Amino acid sequence: MSIRNTRSDVVDAAGRLFAERGYHGTSMRDLGKELGLLGSSLYSHVDSKQDLLVAVVEEGARLFEASAEQALEAPGTARDRLAALIAGHVIVVLDNVDVARTFLNEARMLDAEHRDRIVQARDHYEGVFRSVLADGAHDGSFRPDIDPKMASIYILSVLNALERWYDSTGPLNLDELTNELNTFLVDGIG
Repeated sequence: MSIRNTRSDVVDAAGRLFAERGYHGTSMRDLGKELGLLGSSLYSHVDSKQDLLVAVVEEGARLFEASAEQALEAPGTARDRLAALIAGHVIVVLDNVDVARTFLNEARMLDAEHRDRIVQARDHYEGVFRSVLADGAHDGSFRPDIDPKMASIYILSVLNALERWYDSTGPLNLDELTNELNTFLVDGIG
């Protein structure tokens, strides 16, 4: 019986390999081997390796955007919304490590048209953090002198690094990690 791969299977495998080896370190031959296909057979599913990178990175952008939208619906103060943004980011990164790693590390390999779209999506996502931080400076959730741009850079830098160091078999489970991050990040600017 032959293995039948869908476009989704091909994109998932590309995400794994891009996350592990990088975009330039992954060939269509590598991807074909991963799926049990000849490299040329992949072209029945996709137009190019760039097409695969676009699909993986756009999925990452969609996941981060959806988590931000959900966080913005959280009741309460800006402090509560920031905690929800942090929790959502943690879940996106740790539940979708390959997609998140590719989004965070390989998006720069996109062609200009696609890179511009992803940069706009990333800027919008970062803008949500800045907006919540600015709201918190006004509603008393955070120090009034906080610089929302710098604070969002610090927070996202910590959160984006999770894919490099967090070990799910380590001492902190997902909830404990999220609580620790909220204590450090949210309380730190309170």
